[in-house]
Amino acid sequence: MLNRLKGYFLFHQHQANIRTEIIAGITTFLAMLYIVVVNAKILSQTGMSGSALVTTTVVITAFSSIAMGIYAKNPYAIAPAMGMNVFFTYTIVKAWGIPWETALGAVFYSGVIFVLLAVFNIRSKILAGIPNGVKHGIGAGIGIFIALVGFYNAGFIEQSPSGLLEISPISPEVMIFLVCLFLLAALFALRVKAAILIMIIIGCLISLPFGRWYGGAELLSIPAHLTRWPDFSLFFAIDWAGSFQIAIIPAVFTFLFINIFDSTGTLIGLAQASNWLDKNGNPIRIKESLVVDSVSASVSGLFGSSPASVYVESATGIAAGGRTGLTAVIVGVLFLPFLFLSPLVMMVPMFVVAPALVIVGSFMMSSVKYIDWNDSLEAFPAFMTIILMPLTLSISEGIVWGMLSWFVIAIFRSRQSLNMMNVGITACCFVIMLSSLKVI
Repeated sequence: MLNRLKGYFLFHQHQANIRTEIIAGITTFLAMLYIVVVNAKILSQTGMSGSALVTTTVVITAFSSIAMGIYAKNPYAIAPAMGMNVFFTYTIVKAWGIPWETALGAVFYSGVIFVLLAVFNIRSKILAGIPNGVKHGIGAGIGIFIALVGFYNAGFIEQSPSGLLEISPISPEVMIFLVCLFLLAALFALRVKAAILIMIIIGCLISLPFGRWYGGAELLSIPAHLTRWPDFSLFFAIDWAGSFQIAIIPAVFTFLFINIFDSTGTLIGLAQASNWLDKNGNPIRIKESLVVDSVSASVSGLFGSSPASVYVESATGIAAGGRTGLTAVIVGVLFLPFLFLSPLVMMVPMFVVAPALVIVGSFMMSSVKYIDWNDSLEAFPAFMTIILMPLTLSISEGIVWGMLSWFVIAIFRSRQSLNMMNVGITACCFVIMLSSLKVI
């Protein structure tokens, strides 16, 4: 049995061993366990059941990671993506007023399109059609958007009487948020594994005495029972009829493009960091990995979550020696017990979760270093992409106006850089812009 396992996961080819693969799986699991708390907390603000979101998050993470290990045989874990859960909640549902049941349809359809792009290997042509300024601006813009949501959810910033944002008065919640934020920054600076999980645990311990030993209201409510049977009420909760409307086109477009950028970029980055490349310099079994990733994104809509994607935290397991799909399988199996721990997960206050959003947002700003700020053909579209995401609370608005501004500049300055893919993507952006302005 053990020899069959080693043979299936190509242990000899990758010079791997069982003990190292298990340690690598545990390492990746600890580094990304926070997503069960964070995803459930963010998406529950749409009106979706918190306990059902824990079940959904765990099921998607567990079985997608296991599928990655068994089918693609790569050590990459998959879970609902940060950024897309924020876009789902704050833009599609809260800003656009689209019911979450309908929004799940956008998740499903974007995933189906991504599956086709992955199977027929079209994603590379689409990536080539996106100008560098917009391409690298997307990550930074999403980072600022996520950080803004973190600061707002923690109560650190609030809306002023003028309608703009301002720093809130100091409260116990804000103080704990700041302590957790700087603690998390220090843990990352020290390269502590599972830094976000450690911060969440410490934040809960700090919150526990309020309302019990001193202070007024309780900041953390302990449930009567810490375990509960899984809640599958979000499975197949899509409003199929309602999701066939023009209003969800921008959502489908945004989920699709972020999936293309995030998944491909993350897979290439992980492969390069671990020298996980074939003789041609391409990531090993990248097509199989993208197929699993795209199917996971589509299934996320069926199971009741924003799209899933390959997690960059997989790098921690790779650094620990993980080289085969067994690492991803171990990650998936370790998530399964959390199906029964939804009360424990939902006990965590939002102001304790918020520092994770801010830190993740700060990491995503690193993409600006690839932008040529001295070239207006890159700089201005990148700026429009970055600035409009947080200002409009919409990732799609940033992408659309970034592409349109690039197209206008390219017409007057660099027509030779235009190609059919550029024109096609810009035309899609133009239609989405008209839709968002209620012209169509």
